[in-house]
Amino acid sequence: MRFQFTRRQWSTIIVISIADFCNAICVALQAPFFPQEAENKGCTATEYGLVFGVFELVVFIISPFYGAHLNRLGPKVVFNAGILTTSTCAILFGFLDKVDGHVPFVTLAFAIRIVEALGNAAFLTASFAIIAKEFPNNVATMFASLETFFGLGLIAGPMIGGALYGIGGYSLPFAVLGATLFCTALLCYITLPKSSDDEDYKHSGPSMLTLLRVPGVLIASLSIISTSMSIGFLQATLEPHFRQVHFNFSPVVLGLIFVINGGFYAVSAPAWGWLCDHPAVKPKYITSIGHMFVVAAFLLIGPAPFFDMPTILWVTVLGLVLHGLGMGSLLVSSFSDALSTAISNGFPNSIETYGLVSGLWTSTFALGAFIGPTVSGVLFDSIGFRSSTAFIVILHIIVTLMVLVYMWTCDRSKMDLSVSAGDLLQMDGTLDKGVLTGEDFIPASRPKSRRYGISLERSRPPAMNSLIACSSYKNRRSPWSQRTPRYRPSYGSLDTRFRGTVSIT
Repeated sequence: MRFQFTRRQWSTIIVISIADFCNAICVALQAPFFPQEAENKGCTATEYGLVFGVFELVVFIISPFYGAHLNRLGPKVVFNAGILTTSTCAILFGFLDKVDGHVPFVTLAFAIRIVEALGNAAFLTASFAIIAKEFPNNVATMFASLETFFGLGLIAGPMIGGALYGIGGYSLPFAVLGATLFCTALLCYITLPKSSDDEDYKHSGPSMLTLLRVPGVLIASLSIISTSMSIGFLQATLEPHFRQVHFNFSPVVLGLIFVINGGFYAVSAPAWGWLCDHPAVKPKYITSIGHMFVVAAFLLIGPAPFFDMPTILWVTVLGLVLHGLGMGSLLVSSFSDALSTAISNGFPNSIETYGLVSGLWTSTFALGAFIGPTVSGVLFDSIGFRSSTAFIVILHIIVTLMVLVYMWTCDRSKMDLSVSAGDLLQMDGTLDKGVLTGEDFIPASRPKSRRYGISLERSRPPAMNSLIACSSYKNRRSPWSQRTPRYRPSYGSLDTRFRGTVSIT
């Protein structure tokens, strides 16, 4: 697969990747030293644990709102406002050591972390939608590239933060990295192109609930939730498990072990994205493989209680490697799959749908990240780590079976539509609402285009179903439309499809 990108597209992916990397660093940098600072202020583990947990909870709640209103607010506005908010909150978090008293410290920590979550959710939702709009023929690959940089930032954040903390104390890492992210926000504001969605068609039907009523999208969401739950499960209980089995690791070695799955996730994500964008590979195939990787990983990490063997370090490391590969395949394929499934089920191929799917991905991932540590802590205290890993194994097996059943039944009767700008567009450049389905997408009569003078029939004949429509000239995948421009000049703008006046009677 060759990538022939324009200068605009290269600049877009570069600045968003830099922003993703810096944003992830600011989100994760406080992990090594904030608990100690909180304990010095009289906080309990439950209190500062909730300071971390409330971040994911807020992202889960607010992301659907951003996704549903992204087109009206403007992707570039939401993106820049989000990254600017995150950078400002990162800097403010560095002043918490100056706050005296237990209650004021906890209150301000919660307030800053909540606002930071609002900004982070806005940034992530808008960035995913912008990438889907700007790279319509390589959605999975570009999404994977972003996830690679975000994953690298999550890995580098604690290491860089810890190093700066050792040099200048609590405030220095927040000041340096927060200011870096602030400068990145200014760079993105200057570089990112205009992002208004100027298509003629302005619908009011699709919502997050409408999106979740699509079985394929719901299954993709369950895959995201189960994946983030597995990540949170290990983050909360792997280190106590190591202590129980008397692995006396130094902090450096322990940190390297925790980097293994994240590192393999970041490295493998582009390859999974390339596979998802390959026309011969369905994203749900990659999703099924990812679930199998995670099942195998959790059978080894414990290891599972029915394996008559102790916890062995190299076996645990192998499990973490498999978990990283599973994370990459699941998170990348789920986004691509949800987007293509939504469009093939009648959602408009526009920035509004991209925003909905982006908000859904961000929200469901945060939900799993909130549930995972909570459930794992309860299971760890009651039945121990090795037995509790069966929860993740059973969860992923169930979701895998759901994916397979869907592919064998529902998915076989549907035409596989690619996620490319221009699908479902009429010859006058507007959305072909006759292809859409559902009571919220009743097509309105449009007898004639004012732009090109193209006469169109008032309604689709009953016999003309979606398959015929998708095989017509209007679809970019058909042979008729191969000569049309592949990319749009701005987010949501219309392709120049004609050089003269065409009349259809």
